[in-house]
Amino acid sequence: MKAATVNNNFPLEMTLMTIETSFDSNYRKVLVAARRARQIQSGAAALVPSHSTKACRIAQEEVDAGKISYVKKDQPVVKPLVAENGIPIL
Repeated sequence: MKAATVNNNFPLEMTLMTIETSFDSNYRKVLVAARRARQIQSGAAALVPSHSTKACRIAQEEVDAGKISYVKKDQPVVKPLVAENGIPIL
């Protein structure tokens, strides 16, 4: 097996992050709720009381209650280089 390599283009020490409590788009809100739903399905306790037993609904209620935030990196998105055969180089 090959050992995992670290991408040195993005050193962790240089990455600035901020915690966001409001969402800049509905898409981001759905992504955050979906990730939280996976956490709930994996056994995480709900942060708000809910009548539902479905993880997606509980996650939506947590987001609506303001209990869930996300971390935003202050780093521009960089497209990966593409080799001649069309496979991204990571």
